Amino acid sequence: MRIVRRLEQDGGFLFRWRSYLPLVIVPVGLPALYQAAQFEALWGERAEDIWMLACILLSIGGLAIRWLTVGFVPAGTSGRNTHEQRASFLNTTGLYSVVRNPLYLGNFVVILGIALATKSWWFVLIVALAYWLYIERIIAAEERFLAAKFGAGYLDWLGVTPAFLPAFRLWKRPAERFSLRTVLRREYNGVLSVGLAYYGLEAITDLAIEGESLRTWFQEDGIWSWSLAAALMLFLTLRTIKKNTRLLHVDGR
Repeated sequence: MRIVRRLEQDGGFLFRWRSYLPLVIVPVGLPALYQAAQFEALWGERAEDIWMLACILLSIGGLAIRWLTVGFVPAGTSGRNTHEQRASFLNTTGLYSVVRNPLYLGNFVVILGIALATKSWWFVLIVALAYWLYIERIIAAEERFLAAKFGAGYLDWLGVTPAFLPAFRLWKRPAERFSLRTVLRREYNGVLSVGLAYYGLEAITDLAIEGESLRTWFQEDGIWSWSLAAALMLFLTLRTIKKNTRLLHVDGR
């Protein structure tokens, strides 16, 4: 079997399970949290707070890449579908004009922020390598599907647009207007996922590794619980609106 064909077949499997496969690496990250506990002892509490804030902002930047992608695309594209490949249109404007896979780029930036929050260089390298091996196969499967569906038009776009590192000189104005309602309808999962990830990192490090009491943790680091509660409330609110009303529906988006 040709290597490319094997990559495409692996990518088809990974595509269906791409929402859950990143969780496989979580157990590998647990030993890295011991280094996170040592960071404060070496550099101080203020340095740790600044580092965590920078990591959170990086992850929010990754979410923003997703928002700026999803907010400009028409219906039937750039979705969270897992059962099969779907693309009603070929997106070649907006962020798709500078990089072929802006959603996967956004995901990587989110995950990179979370990995850096462990303060472990070896874990960051493992995450980056694992993500590339995983996403390379998904991209191979998607490229085969898109080439078969859109033909020469897709191949022309593929020939000039980089796969993962943006080339901003290629920028083309989005064909659609930005739709905040589309972003709210389709991207509320990401905020909760990021909130859970950082909450889990902080809770495990402070409570399980450093041995801080739950009461003290709530008193001194209550912002983590409040932030998670806000993310959960946003998730439940938007999910309820999406499932029970058409307030977030936009025709053609």
